[in-house]
Amino acid sequence: MTRAASGTPPTRPGAQTATASVAESLAQVILGEMAPGQSLPSEGDLATRFEVSRLTVREAIKMLAGRGLLDVGRGRRAIVIEPSGIAFSDFLFTLIQNDPKGLFDLIELRMSIEVQSAMPAARRVTRAGLAALENAMSGMREATAQFNAGGANAGEALLRFHQFDVAFHEAIALSSGNRMISYMFEAMASPLRRSFNLSRRGHEERGGSLDDTLAAHVAVMDAIRSGDPKAAGAAMRAHLEETERDIQKALNAGPRDSLSN
Repeated sequence: MTRAASGTPPTRPGAQTATASVAESLAQVILGEMAPGQSLPSEGDLATRFEVSRLTVREAIKMLAGRGLLDVGRGRRAIVIEPSGIAFSDFLFTLIQNDPKGLFDLIELRMSIEVQSAMPAARRVTRAGLAALENAMSGMREATAQFNAGGANAGEALLRFHQFDVAFHEAIALSSGNRMISYMFEAMASPLRRSFNLSRRGHEERGGSLDDTLAAHVAVMDAIRSGDPKAAGAAMRAHLEETERDIQKALNAGPRDSLSN
């Protein structure tokens, strides 16, 4: 039975290509000419501009909404929103979930981004930035104490430790004053939470503890507080190199629960 006979309309040649082409052109307009909160022109105006049908424009808008560039609501024009790192985050998570090498690719990415973010964070240190770092450190300290005490709440304490750990690194990215670094870290945040248990297990198998991890973060924060970019970059690099060794140890020990818990 042919597609036409089955009641499914045949795909028009070039239809998908036209939609993708309009989506790409419209994305360039959004990113280069429009600000978050602005509404797109009407579908009719866009169809005239790109010399396509309104249906093609509508499908292109849906594509861009899926990419996190537009907010589409019933009965109103699409609105430009602040780009998010959702798509890149999904890619990173899939990569580290299915390929152990992806974990080391993530570490290399972190090395490039986080060492560079720690240095300007130290140069541009502000009260608000320090307050965010200190809040994350306070949470990590409390979680460490609860984890070390053992008992039924140890697992919950470890989860909170990881959450404050991500918040600590995110505060540094924001303090760098570089919007691209902040965007990249936003995309990495979810994959980081997924990988922390693996690095923690490797750290324990190497004879380490949460107290060691806490101390590494203290060294980074102290360098930023003192306004020493070189020391901040060096402390962050040392922390990430230790994390890389922890992950290698965990992978060598076997696949036990890897990223799932």
